[in-house]
Amino acid sequence: MAYWAHPSAVVDDGAQIGDGSKVWHFSHVCAGARIGAGSSLGQGVYVGNDVVIGANARIQNNVSVYDAVTLEDDVFCGPSMVFTNVYNPRAAVSRKAEYRHTLVKQGATLGANCTIVCGATVGAHAFVGAGAVVTADVPDHALVVGVPARRIGWMSRHGERLPLPASGQGTAACPATGESYRLDGDVLTLL
Repeated sequence: MAYWAHPSAVVDDGAQIGDGSKVWHFSHVCAGARIGAGSSLGQGVYVGNDVVIGANARIQNNVSVYDAVTLEDDVFCGPSMVFTNVYNPRAAVSRKAEYRHTLVKQGATLGANCTIVCGATVGAHAFVGAGAVVTADVPDHALVVGVPARRIGWMSRHGERLPLPASGQGTAACPATGESYRLDGDVLTLL
């Protein structure tokens, strides 16, 4: 076994878990799940059958990654954040054939207790603030907060807030790396 799992974790036969990954206390990885190398699943994490998690992902305690969710490389899921996969659930109505796919792109951060409503795409290196409720797509590098989530700024690849307006024109450098970014309307580009 090239990954490590705590004795209390349940990893179903058929699950694919990459080298160096860790599955902590009381977590459950279903048979069809695919998890990349170097990822970490915290305590009480559930990973469904139709789930892809990239390399170096960090899934903190008490997160359920349900069917139809894809997390690319380097995604951070904060403690107790929530994914959904049915838009209008009812206990008495089976809607498994109506799952909406959720995509979280490379390097995105999903803050503690935020909710990602199914069908949304969270862009690369975007940052969803703690407690936010994402109901629509989030652009690359966007910083979103609130209920429903709204863009209030922009983040560098390093996770630093850039001194730019939520929309408009401008350039800024990441204070940690010096990388330069250009804002053109509602699109931020690494130069």
